[in-house]
Amino acid sequence: MSTADPALAPVFAALADETRWAILVRLGEGPASASALAVEFPVSRQAIVKHLAVLQGTGLVRAERVGREVRFAAVGSRLSALGRDLERIASGWDRRLARIKAMAEAAEEPAGQPAERSASGRRRRTASDSAGGRQAPSG
Repeated sequence: MSTADPALAPVFAALADETRWAILVRLGEGPASASALAVEFPVSRQAIVKHLAVLQGTGLVRAERVGREVRFAAVGSRLSALGRDLERIASGWDRRLARIKAMAEAAEEPAGQPAERSASGRRRRTASDSAGGRQAPSG
């Protein structure tokens, strides 16, 4: 069994905050200074700076000095890596759910009778299915 990447926990903790999530989404549209972000969000500039520090600590945001201003931007490579990690986790769940579904479908089939399958692999309804488990009267 694979283990969870310990570096993901701080990322998810950072993104659990609604304001930090919104800041990251906004920075995905383009760089901005803390002052510009403070105008866009209903929190103080000091709060924005603290949120940006948390996002920087996770590697999701980087700061760059442009003249007297510090501009913040989303780090695309870090977001891509996060997306790949989430995709890996999701595909593992998809495989598990497919196995559970196959086991559940196999358990539903009547004992002693192989289920008829369509070309797509789905079980076909039989006359006994529509008769509530009883054999349909013959002719």
